[in-house]
Amino acid sequence: MRVVSLLASATEIVCALGAGDLLVGRSHECDNPDWVRRLPACSDPAFDVSLSSGEIDTEVRRRLRCDEPLYHVNGELIRELRPDLLITQAHCEVCAVTPGDVERSGACALSVEQISLSASSLMDIFQSIRQVAQALNLEEQGEIVVRRERQRLEAVREKAARFSSPTVVMLEWTEPVFVMGNWGPELVEIANGKLLLGRKGEYSTVTPGEQLRDADPEHLIVAPCGFNLERSLRELSVLEQYPWWRELQAVREGNVAFADGNLFFNRSGMTISQTAEIIAEILHGVTFGEPGGAHWRRIEAQVARDVPRMRVNHN
Repeated sequence: MRVVSLLASATEIVCALGAGDLLVGRSHECDNPDWVRRLPACSDPAFDVSLSSGEIDTEVRRRLRCDEPLYHVNGELIRELRPDLLITQAHCEVCAVTPGDVERSGACALSVEQISLSASSLMDIFQSIRQVAQALNLEEQGEIVVRRERQRLEAVREKAARFSSPTVVMLEWTEPVFVMGNWGPELVEIANGKLLLGRKGEYSTVTPGEQLRDADPEHLIVAPCGFNLERSLRELSVLEQYPWWRELQAVREGNVAFADGNLFFNRSGMTISQTAEIIAEILHGVTFGEPGGAHWRRIEAQVARDVPRMRVNHN
């Protein structure tokens, strides 16, 4: 079987099932495990994603309003790769290639099985694993992978339960401010945090900054969708421009953490259990085998409006 995965989380799932050798093509976002970068990329963003977060949001909204694509799919390349299975996602028009993008490319004219994953909860993610496993005739291995992930999440729950439950808000975007939804609240719960904004199984939503100020969480985790850690850290300057920023106790007490949203917090694949571990590390200081702070950075406290710009603490 030959597989083209146009979804980063699906690529992870295929590899976790021990079927990575079936992959012949990927999306431009597929980067885990690292070797998949050697596969031909069959998609590209339709606009410059190096823009500021505010400019990206404006362009995405304009394109959706005008029915313009967010991604270009190379239908000719996909046809040359002759896949038996093509994987996309149907959960969000914005975050990755959709069946509609594939249809516009002409690649769907191929006689190829297509599956489209949609996940808004941990249960949905486990079902996505089963769905891919079924398409690959690896149902038994799919159950093994699901069981392994459940056990890893339970280990986080047990270790974090020894501590008190601090209040926390997670941000998925900074301009405008989006609080994280979908499976994110479940991971906070597993890591023994008390989430103040964001709902299980619901889309991440634009939230007025004043609402975040009034919630005033003890911890704030910033993990913008599609941004790695380095790119996420650049959003500090965006947040500092908000008049309510320095009023947050998390800012005053040095409990703001920036994290890799691309690989972990916003990806519905094989990094969900590690994301729960990262949250537990941020909230409680516990580690799970990897060096502390490998995928996140805490920001130094800032107690007054006239204090110079915050510095990233790499310790």
